[in-house]
Amino acid sequence: MTQVKNKTVKLKHVAEAAGVSLSTASRALSGKAVAYRISAHTEQLVLSAAAKLDFYPSQVARSFRTQKTKLLGVVLPDVSNLFFSSIAREVTTYAEENGYSVLLADSRESTEVEQKLIAQLRAREIEGLVISPVGLQKEHLEKLHATNLPVILVDRGFPSSPLITVTSDHRKAASQAMKILIAMGHRKIGVLQGIPGTLPNEERLIGIREELKRAGLPFDTSLIKGNQFSESSGYRSAKQLLNEHFDITALFALSNQIGLGALRVMTELRMKIPNEISIITFDDHPYSEFLAPAMTTVRQDVKTLGRMAAELIFKQIKTGRKPRKKVHQIPVKIVERASVFNLLTSEKE
Repeated sequence: MTQVKNKTVKLKHVAEAAGVSLSTASRALSGKAVAYRISAHTEQLVLSAAAKLDFYPSQVARSFRTQKTKLLGVVLPDVSNLFFSSIAREVTTYAEENGYSVLLADSRESTEVEQKLIAQLRAREIEGLVISPVGLQKEHLEKLHATNLPVILVDRGFPSSPLITVTSDHRKAASQAMKILIAMGHRKIGVLQGIPGTLPNEERLIGIREELKRAGLPFDTSLIKGNQFSESSGYRSAKQLLNEHFDITALFALSNQIGLGALRVMTELRMKIPNEISIITFDDHPYSEFLAPAMTTVRQDVKTLGRMAAELIFKQIKTGRKPRKKVHQIPVKIVERASVFNLLTSEKE
């Protein structure tokens, strides 16, 4: 193999070392060997030469030639939350399968930060954006949608918006969870909500209201507390509810982080679950089945949420056309475990 004395290794050095032309070396290194009918043997010669010379194709230089950066932007409201990090993983995996790299950003539940991050990503010339927005303002996202940049919203969206959204069936999920609590005799149920005004939160409240109405029970707004999808909000709202309403028999936490905050309050108050207080949470965190007792949860299909968002964004990138269907709803599943007590059975005993 040809020895390269110059420390700056270029494509021509790889081509010389492999004994092929510049165009063949370039095509083999960019994964286009099959498309250009380059034999597997020749492709391997090029790859081996590049590895031995420690050569890596310049994505920047390639982007100048092809006008493509092969970059996808992903913005999430809380990367530390397993729900969102799992979505990020699905999108990232799909992007890598399609030869793209992902620039991941955390808005920290701030619309102002979200706008700054989008501007920074656009400056990097991303080819598409997958975003789970804070969900309180949509104007900046709709302006983005009106451009040629493909944009997909995941989890949180906006009613009556042209933005393409992949989300769970929040209303039906909340309704099913409330149905379980009501069927087990619970009548005074506290709701620990997330960010008021966001699509998941409002859809879940609608589902709760509908199920209470079907059961002939009132929708008591004094039993709804919280203002963030966070552990601290769950802690504050659970503590407030349990202090103000001593006859609450169950809590419905509208996220796994909120549920963690509620569990912390119950531990401090030494309340026994489910005998003294029952609880259901949105999102089936891996810890849920190992709690004592195991937690009844609303399980969102996180893998499908992330995968569908990725598929839709890459379909736009490749075709240049936006999907006709605006909202893609993914079904949910209620996982019943031991955190809900049957009051009706206990009354009979």
